[in-house]
Amino acid sequence: MFKKIGSRQTCAQLLEKYHKMVSKPRHPEKLMFDGVGEKDVYNTTAPFFDDGELVIAGRVESRDNEYSQVYFFVEKNGKWVPRTNAPIFSLQDPFVTKIGGEMVFGGVQIFPHPVHKGQFGWRTVFYRGKRIAELKEFAKGPEGMKDIRLVEIGKDRIGIFTRPQGEKGGRGTIGYTEISRLEQLTAEVIEQAELLEGQFIEEEWGGANELHRLQDGTIGVLGHIACFDDKGDRHYYPMVFLFDPDTRQFSDLRIIATRSDFIDGPAKRPDLKDVVFSGGLIRKEDGTAELYCGTSDAETQKITIPDPFL
Repeated sequence: MFKKIGSRQTCAQLLEKYHKMVSKPRHPEKLMFDGVGEKDVYNTTAPFFDDGELVIAGRVESRDNEYSQVYFFVEKNGKWVPRTNAPIFSLQDPFVTKIGGEMVFGGVQIFPHPVHKGQFGWRTVFYRGKRIAELKEFAKGPEGMKDIRLVEIGKDRIGIFTRPQGEKGGRGTIGYTEISRLEQLTAEVIEQAELLEGQFIEEEWGGANELHRLQDGTIGVLGHIACFDDKGDRHYYPMVFLFDPDTRQFSDLRIIATRSDFIDGPAKRPDLKDVVFSGGLIRKEDGTAELYCGTSDAETQKITIPDPFL
């Protein structure tokens, strides 16, 4: 099951396997947001607890641009509303985890490209604190890299999943490295991560979105695989694989949902209609899981799936 080099299955091949699965996602539901005007909320985290209250971090953005902010929302009367007095960050695609008893939160920061006029550059920015109200920036990733995720493996051991693009990484390849404490998280360390070879063909790409430390010591990776079609439209699919941090071996990728499994709705642009971006996973005791996703870069939905890490 675990291997050092993947089998480079394409989106089309993974979709063919997915459509043959007997147990499929069910009960799709749109999350309703209020208190942000006419802006969209998408690419959220899964719900998590802060100060005893269930919270979601979400990307808040106008339909006609990508100048987004990350809000923290709480649920009231069936709708998610901005949390009173919570900080707001100028970021995209938030993520959150726990390391050493601290919250580690982050997202993608965009800025004017230093070379190409009129274009954006981007980097991942990390914050830490005991609670949301105490979050302080402590690290930045390399310029041009999204989808950097951390996971606590054990005492003095933190796993880092990366996603370089360009000369190293092509359109986007997953890498892995480790540090022993958060103070060691630097752009240089992230850039030196070893690539997980053979997961994507050159024309396609993918990344990690959320990491789950499993009982057997492996890491369940919730991520995405993506491609362009002949018309230049983008197609994003939630996927999973297992990773052994001791041997650096991993299982094959597996698609766990498609856009057609969710409720139909608007898209930010026509070329983003078939985009599902994995936000987070809540594993249940009954063998199912709630998958939270951004759909078509315009909405947030959740859906019930068989627990992909059982």
